[in-house]
Amino acid sequence: MAGSDPNKLMAKADKLTRLSLTRWSADWKSATLLYEQAANGFRIAKDYEKAKEALEKASKGQELISSPWDAAKHMESAAALAKELGKWNEVADFYRRASELYVVCGRSQPASDALAKGARALEDSVPDEAIQLYTDACVLLEDDDKDQMAFDLYRAATNVYIKLEKYTDAAAFLLRWGLAADKCNATNSQCKAYLSAIIVYLYVHDIKQAEKCYNDCSQVDTFSRSDQCRFASKLFSAYTEGDVEEIKRLSQSSTVNNLDHMVIRLARKLPTGDVSALKTRASDEQEEPLDEDDLT
Repeated sequence: MAGSDPNKLMAKADKLTRLSLTRWSADWKSATLLYEQAANGFRIAKDYEKAKEALEKASKGQELISSPWDAAKHMESAAALAKELGKWNEVADFYRRASELYVVCGRSQPASDALAKGARALEDSVPDEAIQLYTDACVLLEDDDKDQMAFDLYRAATNVYIKLEKYTDAAAFLLRWGLAADKCNATNSQCKAYLSAIIVYLYVHDIKQAEKCYNDCSQVDTFSRSDQCRFASKLFSAYTEGDVEEIKRLSQSSTVNNLDHMVIRLARKLPTGDVSALKTRASDEQEEPLDEDDLT
């Protein structure tokens, strides 16, 4: 049928959106329906480039006829096709646009989900952009007091940071996760996130920062009374004593096994630096220098 030819449907739709001497206003309602039909036709024919173009125009049409939800759905479909075509910039742009349209609808969850889909699509090819999308997805939920719905996003972003060997950023995101968990009384997730951050610092052998992280987190009652805090205390004792075998034993404990796999892999490799120097330093600090002027 000539009427089902997607190229002809596109041409007809384009004509309806152009102004002329005989058409003083665009008929976006009719054009949008034709763009949607054309997109389906192109998809069946596996002409994904043209299908993507038709969906972009259908999305614009739905937006112009005040249907942002449908516009967002079309933009997500266009993003999925852009992924198939390996057009990574468009993947990010389209999912971001879809998210913005969901925000217009007042729906933070699908808005966040759209960004997360983009992030997952870009993890291998453009990991830095993926992290930004995950971060923005978290913000949407945090701002709407839906922090608990963001836990998988914190986990995913942390995983990408670790893959990129950006360990300081990974630890910072884990602490952010802990703060979000605190807001929604998810105490187990909170304590695991804090311990995970400490382990990440130990993995890069930044003992000073690990200790600072531990001390800061210990100010939080929930953490200070937790199994994770007691485990961290034992781990630092082993480091202070330069006890490599004890560190390795602790890294195999059930407390570590209950953390996320990305952190477990790091913990299994502890210690990553020379801990004998830490024992020497601890011994030196314990020896008080004799003050000859103090005769009391």
